[in-house]
Parts: sequence; structure tokens; C-alpha cells
Amino acid sequence: MTSLTQLLRRTHPLIPVLHRYMVFQLIRRDIRSRYEGSVIGLGWTLLYPLLILSAYTFVFRAVFKARWPGGGDSTAEFALQVFAGLVIFNLFGELLGRSPRLVLEQPNLVKRVVFPLEILAWVAVGTAMFHGVLALAVMMAALVWTGAGLTPWVMVIPLVLACCVPYMLGLAWLLSGLGVFIRDIAHAVGPAVSMLLFLSPVLYPSRALPGFLQGLLWLNPLTVPIENLRHLAIEGVAPDWQALAIYTLVGLAFAWLSYRLFERLRPAFADEV
Repeated sequence: MTSLTQLLRRTHPLIPVLHRYMVFQLIRRDIRSRYEGSVIGLGWTLLYPLLILSAYTFVFRAVFKARWPGGGDSTAEFALQVFAGLVIFNLFGELLGRSPRLVLEQPNLVKRVVFPLEILAWVAVGTAMFHGVLALAVMMAALVWTGAGLTPWVMVIPLVLACCVPYMLGLAWLLSGLGVFIRDIAHAVGPAVSMLLFLSPVLYPSRALPGFLQGLLWLNPLTVPIENLRHLAIEGVAPDWQALAIYTLVGLAFAWLSYRLFERLRPAFADEV
């Protein structure tokens, strides 16, 4: 039993077994506080991506007469392809927007030596995942409503989301740790997220780019989950298992390195906050 406890203590930053109840409660409080006093409440989680999707669909379909590369001339198909990309983009975009201030916004917790600050990253990831799952539910309903239908491969979609978690944790630890000392990061993230939208295969598939640009695009951490979400939900085919495996392994390495940096910076947090 002692050896198991020691193992959990060594692994809890990436697998927060010991603090799972605290993480769950903080995620729940985070979600409730965000919509407290709002008339629509959680409805904003569903309304926001639909409004963004409507704007993009109108601009690219009605104004520029664009069609999805390799697809038909259907507006519904174009909207579903873009929405699949927005599900993953919003997942990362929300996390990137919050991460630089995760520690700065919790001065009381920073000064409590016993509080595990590393779980703040898990809270941010959990909240973003909650919104991502709701957006996925809207997408599944849209697939049924438009007649595209659902295939058994949609059951694998949770695996694609799970593969995103290591990268998201790594980004949260990296940006929250550096954000304590470099306050400009919080201001730079907004423009960076806007650029990320066009540097990711959200409004276009990766195959629409020239060969050398496709190789660069796969270095983007959003590319693998976006393309595989489209495979599963819209095309109804198997995901790229090899790409998902490599993506997860690289994400785990990135998360571990980011956590180690976070821990090295942590002793100086109290002086900076």
C-alpha cells in the first residue's frame, strides 16, 4: 500500500488521483461562477460556436462562394466541416486565453504552501473540455438533422479528445508559470489565438495545401485532432491511429517538461503575485 501511495504521489501531476475530488469541485465551481447571473446561462456555451459558425459560413459561402476542397457544393457540408475544426480550436483557444493568468488570479492559493498549484492546469483543462463536449453534442445533433447521420466511429471521438489533454496540460503549466514573471504573455495570447485560427485546418483541410506546407501544418498541435475528428464524425472512417499515438506521446513529453519548469518556477510565485 505504501509503494502504491508513493507511486501516486510521483504521478499525480499528470494523473491527479490524490486530488481528483478537489479538481472536480474546482471545475464545478469554475463553470457555475462563469454563468452565475446570466439569463441564458450554459446556453452561451452552445450559442457562441453557432454564432461563430454562422458568421464564417455566411462570409465564405455567401460572399466568397467557397466550397469545401474535395467535397460537394453543399452549404451544410461546408458548415459541418468548419464546425468540426471549431470544436478543437475553441478547446485550445479557451485554454490559451486563460492560462497566462491561472496563477496570477489566485494569490490566496499561491501563498498557501500546502495547496497543489499544479491542479489549476487540470481545472482549466476540465472546464475547456466541458465546453468542448457540449459543442460536440451540438455537432452530433447537426449531423442527424442534416441527414449526414452517425456511424459507429463516433464512439472513438472521446479518444481524440483524450489525446488532446497532455498538450493542453503542457500549455497550461508553461503559460501559467511564465505568465507570473512575463505579464506581456497574457496580452500576446489574444493575437496569437487569432493567428492560430488561420494556421490550423479549421477553415480548410490539410490536403488543400501544397505538399511542403502540409508537412509544416502537422507540427501544429491542433491538426491531428481536427483531422481525426472529421474522419470519425463526418467521413465515418477510422482515425489515423499512428498519428494519434505519436501525438499523444509527444504531448506527454511536452506536459512533463512543462510541469518540471512550472515546479522550478513555483518557489518564486509568492514574491511575484
